[in-house]
Amino acid sequence: MQRGTRTATYETSPNIALVKYWGVRDPARALPYNSSLSVTLERLRTRTRVEFVPGLDRDEFRLNGRPAAPAATAAVAGMLDRVRDAARVTDRARVVSRNNFQTASGLASSASGFAALAGAASAAAGLRLSPQRLSQLARFGSGSACRSIFGGFVEWRAGRRADGRDCYARPLYPPRHWPDLVDLVALVAAAPEKSVRSAVAMQASVETSPEYARRLAEVPGRLAGIHRAIARRDSAALFPLIMEECDSFRLVCETTRPSLDYLTATSREILTAVRDLNTDTGRPVAAYTHDAGAHVHVFTLGRHVRAVRARLRSIRGIERTLLLHAGTGGRRI
Repeated sequence: MQRGTRTATYETSPNIALVKYWGVRDPARALPYNSSLSVTLERLRTRTRVEFVPGLDRDEFRLNGRPAAPAATAAVAGMLDRVRDAARVTDRARVVSRNNFQTASGLASSASGFAALAGAASAAAGLRLSPQRLSQLARFGSGSACRSIFGGFVEWRAGRRADGRDCYARPLYPPRHWPDLVDLVALVAAAPEKSVRSAVAMQASVETSPEYARRLAEVPGRLAGIHRAIARRDSAALFPLIMEECDSFRLVCETTRPSLDYLTATSREILTAVRDLNTDTGRPVAAYTHDAGAHVHVFTLGRHVRAVRARLRSIRGIERTLLLHAGTGGRRI
């Protein structure tokens, strides 16, 4: 870098996948086996500052006020190397990132984290990337990060090309497309941090789960159905499909060797409570989903929030709930 220190700050939000991405067909290019669809969430934010510093001998990474673990620092350095190569920059960087929500617990902190890192690093290095190109860059840090570049309802197209040029995220509908749809996030007390990164765990599922091939065959149909339901704002069609997709994802995880069990007893009680609520009311008024973590997202409509909260209130082990809507995507600060 020729003209001294360059700094940029970028902020974005995590997303929750209604159709999951779990496994890549080309690890070097971070190309997923299937397309996915998510909702970017409001209020939960990651803010990351990247500063390229002449003379710095190695990349430095602080997360939530503390020096990050070596593995996390190495992952950040890998993303920075991609940016340096593209921008013809040689300086090392100081990276400071902070989440306003729990890290590494199934709330997609890696998605918002690497989306924010891609945005801040590319801007600090002088790259002017389109949102599509930025989403392609972000997926190399964490696949789901490509979706957090955008707000609202987002699809990550798996693509078919071997070079990955047709693999990118794109916005489907803006945050206000369905104002009545809400995500009631049940935060499970003492939710454990993941001991194995999702990038490693998902490849174990690809290689060892006997359910993986069946799930892969079913995903396109569910993706199309969920897409149609969101377009029509049809909760009666959407909610059963969200739960079907989540159950399929969880079955793949649990049949992986060694088994991947991200839920606690409290998490499982939440799933049962949502099923029972739908049975008691005689129609789908809510739907659960979760990622690789213990916290559970319960989607419902605004008019049903009180009934859903009443069911959850009886479950011991829920620390608190967050009522979230679809939110905006990334922005440079």
